[in-house]
Amino acid sequence: MSDPNTHPPYVLAGRSPEIEKIRRQAARAGCSSAPVLLLGESGSGKEIVARLIHEAGRGGPFVPIDCGALVASLMESELFGHVKGAFTGAAESKPGLIEEADNGTAFLDEIGDLPLEMQVKLLRLLQEREYRPVGSLAWRKANVRVIAATHRDLEKEVSERRFRQDLYYRLNVIVLRLPPLRERKQDIPLLIEHFLRQLRRPYSLTQEALDALVAYDWPGNVRELRNAIERMTAMNSGPLLHSADLPSPVRNHADAGRSQLLALSAAVNGAGRASAAPAAGSPSVLPLLELEKRAILDALRQTKGDLVMTAYLLGIGRTTLYRKLKEYNIPR
Repeated sequence: MSDPNTHPPYVLAGRSPEIEKIRRQAARAGCSSAPVLLLGESGSGKEIVARLIHEAGRGGPFVPIDCGALVASLMESELFGHVKGAFTGAAESKPGLIEEADNGTAFLDEIGDLPLEMQVKLLRLLQEREYRPVGSLAWRKANVRVIAATHRDLEKEVSERRFRQDLYYRLNVIVLRLPPLRERKQDIPLLIEHFLRQLRRPYSLTQEALDALVAYDWPGNVRELRNAIERMTAMNSGPLLHSADLPSPVRNHADAGRSQLLALSAAVNGAGRASAAPAAGSPSVLPLLELEKRAILDALRQTKGDLVMTAYLLGIGRTTLYRKLKEYNIPR
């Protein structure tokens, strides 16, 4: 069981509609004793949401269990405990993680990695609220709230017979889907501020560095972003972090964006020159405002309407982009 004092405060940082919805759902789920299934990519904050549900509910111990890290030969003993003499080396009885979570919450992370034989035992725990330690003949009652999480598609796992259908239906009572960070980029500046406060580093970022962090897609989600901020602050004396201080994947993504911008500018300028040789006496180039409008429209098409990435490609701030969209009557 983890020592709560070793963890940072569990805050679901952000103000995006997606995160506000998760907060409301977590608060409602905390009022129920039904199993909860959290779905989302690795690093998207499933354990934080599980702790919010736990804190909104019954209280008691919160025991995180990483199903993917359990050793197969010791898995049953780790979860349900064992009695003295149950196997070679069992010199005394030992409680399992489920017993440690009694009157509290067991958070089964990456439950999709649990082997089928253990899924049967977990199903009995959920249905009958009882379990049997290894080597014991007696069943023990358990007053445990189960919250499970996975990055896997459990419906596909069920169809391919890697996950029990009855267990899936038993877990699939309250389901919360956590959005990946790339779908709530407006939360990235708030998350960065939150991590800097956690790390107790009086650092700030240049606008160029911040825009690069926002434009990046973060395949490792919130966990990857936190690691990036921690690395940047650990390797620099600060107090101002520049784009040169960014992790390599973010810098590479930013360089690719600048290359796209150069190609876009060349294409726009070429189109301007090609269309600007009409009748004699006409101007030889397009008006600057028309070129600017075309550049914005081309960038919007290239980024599929992503305003953050559009501003980054054009080399302007988001506020400036919003003003120009209104000025040129371009819908967002």
